[in-house]
Amino acid sequence: MCDKNSEKVAWSGAPKAGTRIVLTINGVEYAFRYCPAGTFKMGSPESEKGRDVDETLREVTITRGYWILETPVTQKMYEAATGENPSAFSATGECADKVAGLDTSDFPVESVSWFDANAFCEKLNELNVVPAEFAEFAFRLPTEAEWENACRAGTETPYPWGATLNGVEANCNGSLPYGDVEPGPYLARPSAVRSYKPNALGIYDACGNVWEWCDDRYGAYDAASLEDPTGPTTGDERVMRGPGWCSPAENCRAAKRCNENPENRYFFSGFRVVLADKR
Repeated sequence: MCDKNSEKVAWSGAPKAGTRIVLTINGVEYAFRYCPAGTFKMGSPESEKGRDVDETLREVTITRGYWILETPVTQKMYEAATGENPSAFSATGECADKVAGLDTSDFPVESVSWFDANAFCEKLNELNVVPAEFAEFAFRLPTEAEWENACRAGTETPYPWGATLNGVEANCNGSLPYGDVEPGPYLARPSAVRSYKPNALGIYDACGNVWEWCDDRYGAYDAASLEDPTGPTTGDERVMRGPGWCSPAENCRAAKRCNENPENRYFFSGFRVVLADKR
């Protein structure tokens, strides 16, 4: 059911960009931000420092608005839905010594595979908590285009806040900074979600903390303008976005892509969900 304390908005229709709504699921709050339909530039220009060849700049149109979780899925969310907490950085995890004395319930869940992330989405869908007027939508992983659109929040710079990063603006390896800036902090572990400032849509941790699984298979994309791209129809690897706590700042750019075996689980791999049209 919708949290009675959340902003009174219509789920369907045309909310404003960044509109926030909260669902309470199994006693845990899930805050979503609205990303409206529109066109944005996906990828990076050739002049961008650290650019990879698979970041081909192109125009992408999202034809229907969607709601994206404003943070990565947390350990608290994951455990309430599945009864398990696979995270290495937890009280019983492999890296428990790194978080001794810390409450990790609001840390991102990590050490999850692409299959784990999809199973989590299915569990949420089975609970039938989506408002009735939004019944044509479902919980799922974001497409790569939806993820980058939400991360950029209307910007075209390497990061949604500008062109520098040294661990102050996001949880990364700040000792390896990006742009004209001095080295900064390096926690060498995940941090609680919302520990850093959000982007213009109110979305947190899109350029740090954990890598996030996307729905798409990995593959090169060309410069053609597209509507609602969903990635290749064949291929073994899946896309990850939003580099994690151990990544150099260069790898935390909004356009950065990563390809991984969907069965793999890493100390830095997490995910966030969208409430959007069914695929």
